[in-house]
Amino acid sequence: MRLLLIEDDDRLAGPITEGLVRYGFTVDRARTGAAGLAGAAGDPDLVLLDLGLPDMDGLDVCRRLRTRSAIPIIMITARGEEADRVVGLELGADDYVAKPFGVRELVARIRAVARRSAGHLALAADAPGSAEMPSASMTRAGPQRLGVLEIDRRTREVHLDGCEVALSPREFDLLAYLAQDPGAVHSRQQIMDTVWDPHFFGPTKTLDAHVAALRRKLGDPAWITTARGVGFRLTVPAGQPGDGSPPKAVS
Repeated sequence: MRLLLIEDDDRLAGPITEGLVRYGFTVDRARTGAAGLAGAAGDPDLVLLDLGLPDMDGLDVCRRLRTRSAIPIIMITARGEEADRVVGLELGADDYVAKPFGVRELVARIRAVARRSAGHLALAADAPGSAEMPSASMTRAGPQRLGVLEIDRRTREVHLDGCEVALSPREFDLLAYLAQDPGAVHSRQQIMDTVWDPHFFGPTKTLDAHVAALRRKLGDPAWITTARGVGFRLTVPAGQPGDGSPPKAVS
């Protein structure tokens, strides 16, 4: 697996690279945001992105990467503010690790993100002993349509009223998971175990950040409603085609 590390600090980049190589990864390094954007054109399997770069903010690098690619991104940050991490997740990052951290933790996060981006959602649904069997919407050949929302699991594309919605790999997996049983409440733990990983190390607030990002990208927060104290459900907003309300009489 080939990684692109965008990190300007030699004192951090050296040990990270050495540690990852010991675990069998190939690591390319860029010292600036501009060099990282250029290096990403070489199609690495995953990007490790430091937010404190000398030439541009790492969040800007994340935004630019996401506009042109669905490559998995893990942010490396020393910033203590939760808002910075939430913004990064909303821009399309798949995970983050806060300094200081150990190589084993970083490797675990890389492997978890790689599994998800390679179709971990479908594998988890089909795995022996899975708590939930795949629904018809998960195995159908064609796109699933919910009102003006169309989800194509084969191509991992989402369209809203005919316009493509750009989602990160994690955002797509979250939407596809909720859509497998529209209207049903999925608990936070069910979502974290399936869309993230049963051994996910991060805070559960990352789920809230991704739900917020999906609501924003879908243009109406009513697409994903909160069941307080339980979890979330996907529903067609009232007033849109397919919301389940009876058709209006034609005079």
